Amino acid sequence: MNSDLAVIGGLGFAMEGLADEVETPYGRVPIIRSRMKGVKVAFISRHGDCHLPPHKVNYRAIISAARGSGASAVISTNTVGSMAGHSLGSIFLPSDFVEFTKYRSNTFFEEKAVHVDMSQPYCPVLRASLAEAARSLGHQVAEGVYVCAEGPHLESPAQIRMMRQFGDVVGMTGYPEVVLAREAALCYATLCIVTNPAAGMAGGTDLAVSDIGDFMDKFQENVREIIYQAAQKVPEERSCGCKDALDKAVL
Repeated sequence: MNSDLAVIGGLGFAMEGLADEVETPYGRVPIIRSRMKGVKVAFISRHGDCHLPPHKVNYRAIISAARGSGASAVISTNTVGSMAGHSLGSIFLPSDFVEFTKYRSNTFFEEKAVHVDMSQPYCPVLRASLAEAARSLGHQVAEGVYVCAEGPHLESPAQIRMMRQFGDVVGMTGYPEVVLAREAALCYATLCIVTNPAAGMAGGTDLAVSDIGDFMDKFQENVREIIYQAAQKVPEERSCGCKDALDKAVL
């Protein structure tokens, strides 16, 4: 059964359905096949059962599996820390990104130069559907720049002071997913949940990953409902140019 939509779940988010696997050039990826009303969905856990650290996630396998499931659109979920005063539990939809990663394979094309255009990194159609869905359910929605840190440690206050010059929220898993999705000619958008103020943004308060996990356990039903509503709003024929991303990317 081909999927209409792939959902990549981050910390504290999962979906139920039928277990399946997709074979990719980068390894076999477990997926869950599910339905959201009339929409066929392939769910992929980003970190897997053993919760791989962000720099060890097999991003190429995940995006390959999303495409191999038959999906042409991908919605990913990410937890983020706010560097711009967003309230906890609010929704953030990236419109652009900056990355400070070091050890991640960030292309499918190792043997030839392929330069995909990243002028509009996230699919505007998916972003609009997510924004409309979240607002219709009463959630605060902000948009802006996502900064991807390498991790796996949380950022220091000094790192956050630097990163605040470049973006609005910080996370560890948004890159290279967004670039690989573009190379795979997939519509891609990220639904970020603000789970904490970034380091140093709340005085001397320490940050605990366990608190972030607990927060998402309570919030994941809200995330599921946003994705459910957005899936109904995404048109089958989309006006974005995501599917044509490779047409002018090769020298």
